[in-house]
This record gives sequence, C-alpha cells and structure tokens, in this order.
Amino acid sequence: MTAEALPEAHTQQTLKQQCHAHVLILTLVAAALGFQSNARAQAYPTKPIRMLVGYTPGGPTDLAARLASQHLSEALGQQVIVDNRAGAGGTVAATTLAQSQPDGYTISLGANGEMAIAPNLRKQLPYDPLKDFAAVSRIGSAQLVLLVHPGVPAKSVGELIAAAKAKPGAINFASSGTGSTAHLCAELFKHLAAIDIVHVPYKGAAQALTDLIGGQVQMLITGYSAAVPQIKSGKLRALGVTGAKRLAAAPELPTIGETVKGYEAVSWYGIFAPARTPKPIVDRLYQELAAMVKRPQVIERLTTLGIEPEGTPPHVFAGQVKQEIVTWGRIVKIAKVPLE
Repeated sequence: MTAEALPEAHTQQTLKQQCHAHVLILTLVAAALGFQSNARAQAYPTKPIRMLVGYTPGGPTDLAARLASQHLSEALGQQVIVDNRAGAGGTVAATTLAQSQPDGYTISLGANGEMAIAPNLRKQLPYDPLKDFAAVSRIGSAQLVLLVHPGVPAKSVGELIAAAKAKPGAINFASSGTGSTAHLCAELFKHLAAIDIVHVPYKGAAQALTDLIGGQVQMLITGYSAAVPQIKSGKLRALGVTGAKRLAAAPELPTIGETVKGYEAVSWYGIFAPARTPKPIVDRLYQELAAMVKRPQVIERLTTLGIEPEGTPPHVFAGQVKQEIVTWGRIVKIAKVPLE
C-alpha cells in the first residue's frame, strides 16, 4: 500500500467502525423500547379501563358489554367501566375510540353495525374499521328473531310469506332505524321471499318493540334477548331465527333459512382497541377474553342472551371484520339503502 492510500484506507475503516457503532446503538434503543413496552404490558392495567358501547343501556350489545366488563374487572384487578355513547348506529362510540390514546385504557365492545354495516352506508365515515382499530377478540355471534303481533294470522314463516303475498303492502315491519342490522335482516327476508312488506323505521329497538306489542306494526326482526319476556308472556309470536342453525336457547324455533333458501344473517360482538395499541396489551386482553368465554357461567349467560360464545384471536377477528364488511355490503345493495 502506498503512502497516499493510507489516509483513504484509514477513512474507510473509521466509517465502518462508525456504522457498526450506529447499528449497535439502534439495536440497544430498539431493545430498550421493547423492554419498556413489555414492562408496561406486564404492569397493565394500573388504573380503571373505559369500555365504550355505541348503544343504549339494556340492549343486547350493552348486556354483552356488561358481562365482559365484569369478568375483565375480576381478571385484570382493575375496574372496567361501561361508557354508553349511543348514537348514529354505534358510530359515535367508534369515532371516540378511534381518537383515543392507544394505551389500553380505552376499549370498546363493538358490533357489526358500526364496524361492518356503516362503511357500506356512509360516504364519509369518521374512521376506517380496518385501519383505525386493533381487533382484540370476537366474543360471540348472535342470532335475531322474527316476531309478529299475535293478531297476524301466521304461525310459521311459510304462513307469514303466504299472508304477505295474499295482501301485498299490508304488512308493516318495524326496525331500530334505517340501515340497522334489524332493518337489513328484514330487507334480506323480503328480497329472498319475494314479498311486498313496508318498512317503518324507529329511533331504537325499544320503541319498535313497544309499537309491535301495541299492534301499530305487524312484524319486527330484533335481538333474541330483548324479545324473550314478550315471547314467553304471549304478547308476541316468534316465527324463526336468522342464523344458519337453530338457537340453543330456543331449539323449538326453526331458522328462517329452513323455509327461505339462502337466508342467513347474524349480529356479532367483539372487543376493539385503538390502532397502535401495544401488542402485549392486546394479547393480554385477548387471553382474558378467551378464558372468559370458556367459563360455564359465562357460556350459560351468553346462551341465554342468544349469543354463541367464540373468543377468536386478534388476527382471526381482524379477518372476520374484513369479510363482514363485504357480506353486509351485499345486503345493503339488496336493501337499496341510499348512502348518507
């Protein structure tokens, strides 16, 4: 090596050493950040957790949330407080969650309404269900039940279809609102059964149920749990459930699909956190929820509510949400609900 080449060789060696040093520093920083993240997750939670619910108290989503909050409170050693932020089909609560800090202290019990239906109904949704949330676990899926007023001369789905075809436009069906799960389930029934029935939207399931009992409307598809007392008292008649198989809590009720080929529609409930919530925290929440839905008392309670326990892991739940957006999109097109 010549004397002139020595400075250049020395410079190259110095640069290599500096690069190695930079890599070592970055590695140590990443390890430290990872350690801090894991330490936070291991300590989590150190204060109460807020669980947002996009619907009013007393409904099936709220009941599922309160069951989950009770068991998470016991498992995590911190109170999980249910915060009802009802409005706009659950999107008010979802928007709040999307804007919350991703630290595990604000989560939500979401449903297909705000996560899978709303993206197909609103041109400018304030959040993206696939980008703004971390899917934690789907607690379970819930069938809805087709109800009629006792004054309707139909004791089966087939007889209801026959009555609707005999007098087109004479049967009014209620829903908890335009574009709601209940509305779309009824529109799918109307389409596949090829009948002419008239939609009467309400601002919530409670008023729709009240008017069905009073005879102002003749038909309603709604959550099974909310209708049980009225079914047992004889105030309303249940004709069938919306899922692919009969309901464990009421095996005597046929599925609508047993009469109307291809009919299937279910609601579902799951826990979400804001996007970028640390994975160890998401995993901790999932582990507790997965354990929760295996407890006999929880299974019994969910079954009573008409909910089939699931407890899916985060990556599976995220895939389900993606598919559900497509599924409900097809039903929205069938219902011809205009975009907002």
